[in-house]
Amino acid sequence: MKKSFLLGAAMIAALSLTPQVAAQGLSLDPARGVLTMAPVLEKVTPAVVNISVTTTVQRRGDPFTRDEFFNRFFGDRNQAPPRPDSQGRNGNDNDDNTRTRRSAGSGVIINAAKGYVLTNHHVVDGADKITVTLTDGRTAQAKLVGGDEGTDIALLTIDLDGLTDINLANSDQVKVGDYVIAIGNAFGIGQSVTSGIVSALGRSTLAQGRYQNFIQTDAAINQGNSGGALINSKGELIGVNSAILSRSGGSNGIGFAVPTNMVTGIMDQLIAYGEVRRGRIGVTIQNITPELMEAMGLPSLDGALISDVAKDSPAARAGLRSGDVIVNFNGKEILDNGDIRNAVGFVERGQRADITYLRDGKKRTTKIAVEKAPDENEVLEAGVDNPGTPSSFDALGGASFANIPEDLEAHGGEAGVIITTVERGSDAWDAGLRTGDIIRAISGKKIKNLDGFKKAVAAKKGAVALTVQRGRAQVFVAVK
Repeated sequence: MKKSFLLGAAMIAALSLTPQVAAQGLSLDPARGVLTMAPVLEKVTPAVVNISVTTTVQRRGDPFTRDEFFNRFFGDRNQAPPRPDSQGRNGNDNDDNTRTRRSAGSGVIINAAKGYVLTNHHVVDGADKITVTLTDGRTAQAKLVGGDEGTDIALLTIDLDGLTDINLANSDQVKVGDYVIAIGNAFGIGQSVTSGIVSALGRSTLAQGRYQNFIQTDAAINQGNSGGALINSKGELIGVNSAILSRSGGSNGIGFAVPTNMVTGIMDQLIAYGEVRRGRIGVTIQNITPELMEAMGLPSLDGALISDVAKDSPAARAGLRSGDVIVNFNGKEILDNGDIRNAVGFVERGQRADITYLRDGKKRTTKIAVEKAPDENEVLEAGVDNPGTPSSFDALGGASFANIPEDLEAHGGEAGVIITTVERGSDAWDAGLRTGDIIRAISGKKIKNLDGFKKAVAAKKGAVALTVQRGRAQVFVAVK
């Protein structure tokens, strides 16, 4: 009687929570009287695989072992004894300076017919041998189709029949608070499932110089989960688990996944070329701060501010100028400089895209080409070995300015003023000004020399935007 009552209570509870539990993919198991995700997972988990990687790495040896001077005095005593594992962990012959390292990760089958498996670039980078193990125990040696360090995505292929793949969701529709499940080979002990919610979207704070638009989740993601699946309650893939934020190496409830909409563009190029062929449009961009918004009279903080346009670049040919704000690129809304970096980075070079930007408060749209980036030239920093003229001017809270020395040969010409000193912790320092910066304009008006700079500063009211030349780069800095 008591058991029957408990089962009935569970069913009533499930029925009363139908809208909520349905949204989470939960269903009632009548035989056990429990709510469960098992039916969804039974369909999805066969598409998530374990990946074992074997890599040959350099052994850290005694730095004096091969030193002629030490050998001359100590002879054979300086030679390290042979290591018992010199055959390597897998029995393969290694020379004295190498060893075999094994590591584990995860992957997701996204095309069963062609055997395509998504994983992280860092899981398979430099691998000599990649072994994929399915949930049914079958194994296969994987071939690397290609990898992309910028997004940490790699694509493998395996030759096995009867594979199960996973459906890809539109990650642009993911919302904070969505119920999610992380599946992967946590700590290399075998497939594990954890659950949580989407904690945040558009994260891009983990590493500089990468193409980041992470989905953040509190579903436990641990070492070995890299390359595994982050799915929604419908069993669709919304992201590939890539990183955690942790001091201990274990889950602290802050995990990151590369969204599927970013993955698909990368995957297409890896299949076509074995690499990602990114291009550029030739602009230097920065985020809009509240100070810059005030100083430049911008309507909001949204958009990517163009601080410089490269000569003869696609942007220059499209008519873009320093001070324009990009708000849309190739159909993607641009809210900050990370958005435009990602948007341009995922357009294959040689193609054209629509670009929408603000100028003088008005929206303009034009076509722009995405071209191959030229070889990077060395960036020469402007030095201040000779502060130059006896004439100097202290202004803007802790910075001193002078005419540009004639022998400096600064990139961009001689018009403007150079910062000779900046007091650390001053208002000028906090605004981002540094010794050696060259001020080219104030609020869009070009500065010829120190006298013109003094007059412009004296006339300023409220915040102003300084056009700053720093080496070969140009940026905007707002000061009050």
